[in-house]
Amino acid sequence: QGQLVESGGGSVQAGGSLRLSCAHSARTWRMAWFVQAPGKEREGIVSIYVDGGATNYADSVKGRFTVSHDKAQKILYLQMNSLNPDDTGIYYCATGYKSGPWSASSSWMTWGQGTQVTVSS
Repeated sequence: QGQLVESGGGSVQAGGSLRLSCAHSARTWRMAWFVQAPGKEREGIVSIYVDGGATNYADSVKGRFTVSHDKAQKILYLQMNSLNPDDTGIYYCATGYKSGPWSASSSWMTWGQGTQVTVSS
């Protein structure tokens, strides 16, 4: 599945925006973004089929976050708007979907190193 490298994290105030990027080295058919908040398990926030662009969003981010993919550049994006402190965590991109619920970390095989997002009130 190749390597995944996330970037774009940082610290913002509530109401602010960030755009995360995930560069991947291999072709893939489905990717996802996950977040791991302090003391919590990693949970899926969005998945995207690279061909066709069909998406699934977690209720917690619907209307605020938008996923996109640049097939030519092999980059997955996550535009995050209206951020709030509950969005704080390490954001990971994933590929190599196996089976099971897309929002479960066990359903994915390959992970990036993560990028920290901190939202202050």
